[in-house]
Amino acid sequence: MEIIPLGDSALIVRVREQFEDAPEETLDEVLRALQLLQKAEIPSVVEFAPAYTSVAVFFDPIVAARAGAVPGEAFDWLATRVRAAVAGVRDSGRTKRKASQLIGIPVCYDAEFAPDLDDVARHTQISTKQVVDLHSGCEYRVACIGFVPGFPFLAGLPEKLATPRRAIPRKEIPPGSVGIGGAQTGIYPLRSPGGWNLIGRTPVKLFDPQKDPPTLLRPGDRVRFRAIKREEFEALAQ
Repeated sequence: MEIIPLGDSALIVRVREQFEDAPEETLDEVLRALQLLQKAEIPSVVEFAPAYTSVAVFFDPIVAARAGAVPGEAFDWLATRVRAAVAGVRDSGRTKRKASQLIGIPVCYDAEFAPDLDDVARHTQISTKQVVDLHSGCEYRVACIGFVPGFPFLAGLPEKLATPRRAIPRKEIPPGSVGIGGAQTGIYPLRSPGGWNLIGRTPVKLFDPQKDPPTLLRPGDRVRFRAIKREEFEALAQ
């Protein structure tokens, strides 16, 4: 395990070097580290941000100083407490795996919502129907949330569907757009720029600041896409 600084008010707890070698085990370790850190209630910590192989810990240096950190040594002070909190992260017997939910996401793969579906089919050398069948026929896991609020990076894309990101990103992508970027798939929850290959769209709202929590998905959750027709999309979007 490695703990490194991230600017002057954050640090990164890296639990593994690689994600691809053992994605399920790595994600489980990241989530266990997150759970242990949350349980520790370390003074000065403001927020945690789990990622593929690490957890970022954001803290307030002023609060850390009030809690006993020597001025200029807040990182070492916090790192000591973080290291103690996650000491048993690889002992699955000490920390129960946090319950995850399986969420079905309806997706319309019609051409209007899938401007890059043909490009993905050409790159993968299969038909557009096979792309849709493969994409909607397996279970994914939310590795992390980021880029924009509520954007889920989903691990588990069939290797056959891996497609490089677009050479020129789009300036504006509609909310709900489902895309493939490299070996990942994800959903754009808000109107934003982006360079992933768009192959469909969901009417489901992934981010709502008026709700608690505001994001539909959280790290560790499992996701299944369900192919729907345009009529069902319009009905669900109302």
